[in-house]
Amino acid sequence: MKQPLLLLASLSFAFSVYADNHNIDSFSKAKRLLEKQVYYDNKITLYCNAQFDYQKHVMPPAGFNTTKYVKRSKKVEWEHVVPAENFGRTFVEWREGDSACISSKGKAFKGRRCAEKTNKEYRYMQADMFNLYPAIGSVNALRKNYNFTMLPAEQNSFGSCAMKINNRKAEPPVTSRGRIARTYLYMEQNYQHYHMSQSQQKLMNAWDKMYPVDDWECQRAERIAKLQGNKNEIVESRCLISGKI
Repeated sequence: MKQPLLLLASLSFAFSVYADNHNIDSFSKAKRLLEKQVYYDNKITLYCNAQFDYQKHVMPPAGFNTTKYVKRSKKVEWEHVVPAENFGRTFVEWREGDSACISSKGKAFKGRRCAEKTNKEYRYMQADMFNLYPAIGSVNALRKNYNFTMLPAEQNSFGSCAMKINNRKAEPPVTSRGRIARTYLYMEQNYQHYHMSQSQQKLMNAWDKMYPVDDWECQRAERIAKLQGNKNEIVESRCLISGKI
């Protein structure tokens, strides 16, 4: 019985190694590919369903408003649905820095800049296109690295856009919850540097069941898989069950 078990373990290890992004380690390149080869015919933001164009100009929905980061509300940005800080701080370079992280003025630095400079595994995670979605810049800025949850019924934070942010928590609109959930599940499944809390896992599993995949989510996953060289097995399995692929 030992040999089959060893074989199974080896296959499982091989799958885990190649299930994540090991092709694109540039955040800038990932954004360019998303703009030109994934979202070229579906230029709609994740949270507010706002249209954007090739110059990254956003056309917010009627009734959208914000009192902070007003200039950024005019541009689309690529948001890490699982925030970069939430997995980045598991890297020692992010927390403590590295001997290579010295500025031109001789000052040591750490955080995202250091992790990006010195750790390729971090760069792969940061550039994973399955975790990147277009968002109105001000929404991206105000969401920060806050976890998603269900907030009390109250006025939306952005007028007609049903995105809520309060007390360092965020509640996304119904239309985006399924995609968010399957992104979180993908990131945890494929990267040892990211783990959800028990409460976050419960919420994402619930959203995954409550808000099924649509045609665009399946098409998006297929396009990214061809460019990035790995699949989002979570999304693919839901698309197969639903008959969308």
